[in-house]
Amino acid sequence: MVVAALGASLALTGCADPSAGRARPSGGVSAGMFTNPVYRSNFPDPGVIRVDGTYYAYGTNGPAGNVPVMTSIDLVHWVERGDALPTVGAWAQPGNTWAPEVLHTAAGGYVLYYTARSTATGRQCVGRATAQHPEGPFVDESGGPLVCQAEQGGSIDASPFADVDGNLYLYWKNDGNAIGQPTHLYAQRLDPSGLALVGAPAVLLTNGQPWHGHVIEAPQMVRHDGRYYLFYSANAFDSDAYAAGYAACDTPLGPCHDAPENPILRTTAQARGPGHTYVIEGPDGNTWILYHAWPPGAVGSEVPGRNLWVDRLDWVDGRPVVHGPTAVPQPTP
Repeated sequence: MVVAALGASLALTGCADPSAGRARPSGGVSAGMFTNPVYRSNFPDPGVIRVDGTYYAYGTNGPAGNVPVMTSIDLVHWVERGDALPTVGAWAQPGNTWAPEVLHTAAGGYVLYYTARSTATGRQCVGRATAQHPEGPFVDESGGPLVCQAEQGGSIDASPFADVDGNLYLYWKNDGNAIGQPTHLYAQRLDPSGLALVGAPAVLLTNGQPWHGHVIEAPQMVRHDGRYYLFYSANAFDSDAYAAGYAACDTPLGPCHDAPENPILRTTAQARGPGHTYVIEGPDGNTWILYHAWPPGAVGSEVPGRNLWVDRLDWVDGRPVVHGPTAVPQPTP
């Protein structure tokens, strides 16, 4: 399976070197077991990359900085590592830095794709920054955003994908719901550096199903057994209606076919409004899905905000099946 990867560096909560980062409580109940959520503070819109056995998770801006970054070796026990993007690009305003994801390029460096507010348009747009280490610091030296569909409300939630043939792609959502327009999930080729787009964008999906509401967002392309799956979330993020689904795609640029069993991840008593998923292979070789969810009674609240969850994802007859949200002890990946 080819997917973008996640983040990491600790085995047991409380065993971190304080000089290297700060461990935060997770749901571990005993050796080899854990209980969701795995990170009980605010960490929305997780994007992940795995480098040399360590998972790096990046989240939407918060007290920790523009792009909070954490590490883990098992997807369960996380250590805070500070701000991966201390300064946004000159084209953007500080704050409103959303949904970052990172790509490891063939040249050996790392590209961070992030959403920020464009000073020229006043809309959320997608930028890119580079670093030599997945923890950063990333630097955006560009004179403008990579994607900024201001006439469509802006562009957010960029997600890179490296196919087995080496071709690179970028997926994102136009922010049409911000101006009362439809929202689409787009895909476009990236050049080998990951810093420039090639060709024309393709529309893969548009909000139209009842469970979508006014929004589809947070795309991630995953390849499994030679097939392409576009995972995404839909509906209002600050409501119980927020959920996640997928579409099967013929190629990385579509066409894509929405799954009839959607949504495959939805609200439970313990996890409200789960979504903005990230699918990745765990250290156990199985597929896992990370996502954020609100605690009961706290939907839309900044404290404790959206916590980080992780659950098994199995492939059944060519379909992804999520075993979650789970709030009972289960084996650590």
